[in-house]
Amino acid sequence: MKFSMGLPTHHVDQVDEWCSAAAIAEMSAAAETAGADAVFVTDHPAPDTTFMRKGGHHALDPFVTLTVAATATTTLRLHTNLVIMAYRNPFITAKALATLDVVSNGRTIIGTGAGYLTAEFAAVGADFDKRNAVTDESILAIKALWSGEPVTMEGRHFSAAETVSLPLPVQQPHPPIWIGGNSDRAIRRTVELADGWNPMPSPARASKLLRTPPIESVDDLARRIGDLRAASEKAGRGEVPEVIFTPIGVDMFRGELPSAQAFVDDMGALAAIGVSTVTVNLPGATRAEWIDNMAWLGAEVIAKVS
Repeated sequence: MKFSMGLPTHHVDQVDEWCSAAAIAEMSAAAETAGADAVFVTDHPAPDTTFMRKGGHHALDPFVTLTVAATATTTLRLHTNLVIMAYRNPFITAKALATLDVVSNGRTIIGTGAGYLTAEFAAVGADFDKRNAVTDESILAIKALWSGEPVTMEGRHFSAAETVSLPLPVQQPHPPIWIGGNSDRAIRRTVELADGWNPMPSPARASKLLRTPPIESVDDLARRIGDLRAASEKAGRGEVPEVIFTPIGVDMFRGELPSAQAFVDDMGALAAIGVSTVTVNLPGATRAEWIDNMAWLGAEVIAKVS
């Protein structure tokens, strides 16, 4: 089992403690030392107050944050979890991701999803109703650009004629693309365009806000992984995409960790149904406490299940 650790840079009310270059570097180095495979950050350029009142969060720019993490580490991977393609022109996104892959010597993981906040779409001038189509189109455009051949393509919001962009990513043909979301559309996007599927635990009560079907148990996840396998077979895809998941109960808003044995048992249950990577947010009232929890996770969990 591989671990991608959430950097708690959503604590923008305490910039020096969590969001400075020194803080990001120290936490990233701690994750690498503990045996984590990657660190991740989220993407919220312009959330609204309604989202924040319902438990939402702010976020630093993902590309800048992960570049800082890259400079403090040598093997740790840099995971966008999730960058919203529909917020940006795909050629701008391609440049940012390729740059991150180059400066990190090939350590980028592209986690992406369609997005769900109507107000944030409106704030950045993006089309909420067309977000799924734009996401698919963006992935196709980025992959075409990274082929190294000139791209001529007419999109909903762009017109590319003999477009080229260097440098190409270090990872060829491209960094791994993981699709976030629990829906049938997310599964189809994964099978057709990506390398991994990243569903997430979601209570039924939050389905309307998050615009994604609920996953409330390992059994729920196992059924959806069965749907992924069926879709892959139907599409004639030789290999089923890998599955990435957040262990239920370990999210950025929890204040305590399960016992080491419970964590190890959860990893075994997830591995048994086909999960290869977990995304984990650790608690910590201070950066020092977070780093201590990271060391604990490395010694008591990662070392035993990796």
